[in-house]
Amino acid sequence: MALSRSQEPQATLKPTKTARDSDAFEQTLRPARLSEYVGQAKTKEHLLIHIGAASKRNEPLGHTLLHGPPGLGKTTLANIMAKEMGTQLRITSGPAIEKPGDLASLLTNIEQGDVLFIDEIHRMRPVIEEVLYSAMEDFALDLVIGKGPTARSMRLDIKPFTLVGATTKAGSMSAPLRDRFVHTFKLSFYSTEEMEQIVERSAGILEMNLERGVAQHIAGCCRATPRIANRLVRAVRDFAQVENESCISASRTASTLESLGIDARGLDSTDREILQAIVSKFGGGPVGLSTLATVIAEEEDTLEDMYEPYLIQQGYLQRTSKGRVATQRTYEALNMQAPENVQSPLFLS
Repeated sequence: MALSRSQEPQATLKPTKTARDSDAFEQTLRPARLSEYVGQAKTKEHLLIHIGAASKRNEPLGHTLLHGPPGLGKTTLANIMAKEMGTQLRITSGPAIEKPGDLASLLTNIEQGDVLFIDEIHRMRPVIEEVLYSAMEDFALDLVIGKGPTARSMRLDIKPFTLVGATTKAGSMSAPLRDRFVHTFKLSFYSTEEMEQIVERSAGILEMNLERGVAQHIAGCCRATPRIANRLVRAVRDFAQVENESCISASRTASTLESLGIDARGLDSTDREILQAIVSKFGGGPVGLSTLATVIAEEEDTLEDMYEPYLIQQGYLQRTSKGRVATQRTYEALNMQAPENVQSPLFLS
């Protein structure tokens, strides 16, 4: 007897091994505990104390603000905080919360002690912030129901939770929102030694064999940023696998980085374009941000947030009241002779 369509055995679609590996890949490179997290020693020390104290009181961790350049581990720290507290992590971003109802939906579905992570929190609309104030302080939502003469206010209690905000522009946050965070931590660029540990850890997870000195080479080329380090480790692995190399050699690493436009100083093509423009087209500066962004065909925000912090921190660029100025190190990186007055106080004033 033929089976009806509803009686026919249904094929179960399972993700392939490749798909599962791809989905889990990013998570495997992220440390799961503070003990595995490399760098940011002071922040880790304070977080361990605050997490331990909150756990002893059986209370949620105090609301925490993490700020600093992109790629330094703000999202990773939020994941770790939730795991250390034994709670769930809920993730959203400032631009994704378009109206108070969106925030109310998130907060009413949250469980006791959960961590709500809001990335780019400085981009939240003011009307959303107003709703968030009472949620942070009183664990309650003050909502207005209806419009016009029939409008009425309603207070809705929510379960105690921890808000973790992340931003690359702490100064762009409103003072009332910023002041409601109990803990504020600034994430700084990593040292070369810390970056080498991160590269070695990622390579170990990916089962890569590195020749002596390779980890140090990659660590010096990743702009002191773990996100970039992991990206370079993956790139080197891919290039080596295509050539069937079981051990990553120094020459393979150098050729891979060269093909990606990254030089021995860790500067990429955009970095060099910025420095070249300042030196060649503006005589070493000073030059304004908008002018520089126009010359290299890049957005001002991208230039200011992604490239300038590292170039300034490494001493390739100085930001003055008159504009951006090239330093002695800039000329060295470009293999150019620096003018005699490049370091004079008058020039840099």
